[in-house]
Amino acid sequence: MDYKKRITNKAYELGFFHVGFSKADFLEEEAPRLENWLNKNHQGEMAYMANHFDKRLDPRLLVDDAKTVISLLFNYYTDQQQSDPDAPKISKYAFGEDYHHVIKDKLKELIAFINLEVGEVNGRGFVDSAPVMDKAWAKKAGLGWIGKNSNLIHPRTGSFFFIADLIIDLELEADGPIKDYCGTCTRCIDACPTDAIIEPYVVNGSKCISYLTIELKDELLPKEFEGKIDNWMFGCDICQDVCPWNRFSSLHNEPRFIPHPDLLDLKKQDWMDLQEEGFQLLFQKSPVKRTKFQGLKRNISFLKIP
Repeated sequence: MDYKKRITNKAYELGFFHVGFSKADFLEEEAPRLENWLNKNHQGEMAYMANHFDKRLDPRLLVDDAKTVISLLFNYYTDQQQSDPDAPKISKYAFGEDYHHVIKDKLKELIAFINLEVGEVNGRGFVDSAPVMDKAWAKKAGLGWIGKNSNLIHPRTGSFFFIADLIIDLELEADGPIKDYCGTCTRCIDACPTDAIIEPYVVNGSKCISYLTIELKDELLPKEFEGKIDNWMFGCDICQDVCPWNRFSSLHNEPRFIPHPDLLDLKKQDWMDLQEEGFQLLFQKSPVKRTKFQGLKRNISFLKIP
């Protein structure tokens, strides 16, 4: 029974566009890197990054008797843009419905399929919502390399995708990693306006525009970043937009990622005048709700748009 092939085919059917398999084991290479990164406080106020250190590094602590980690990539790339070039900007991944909901639904279907095909399999699906080092597992499974901007880059499809994981107690043949193709390129490092990529492959999360506009919950953003966040009010795509590998990105075909009809047409002044009722209507199922209305208004006012 070629379970691996059948699981892969089902994943494609559900809309994932790359699938890879790894042995569920301790992440030896990542352990000292993660410890060093945390010791330097590169996580900023993301205190949860220091929680469950052992679980982050060993999937067998998340799923009893885990044997395999299945890594899955889900495309969100779009060429749609906000119509007003002067309007505050939202990262592409947040144009549509919250990816957590979209992908979790698909992972539940995939687990149900595995149980139907194989018999009772113990497993859990994860999408950016638990102590799972998804980029490390995707790298081990040959789905790309970790770029100098710390994003996973696939050689045929770039980096505009979400990473999901299924950890299961079924043993399947592991895939192997591929080489790093960043070469001497430093476009992501050169383009980052806050110098968050402090050296190749190391990002100081507390300086990242995505962190500042989403994760940081302070009433005011730090003054040191005034004039440096390039008109972003939620997230940031700069290091991906400049990456040469993203010339291979293809358009997603997920209906739930289609933007709210009004989102891309809002002008600069519309965003300045946005009220809470409008925020709730516009971002009803969106990841932008994470900032809450006051957080988004904080970000917009920080931009000091003339």
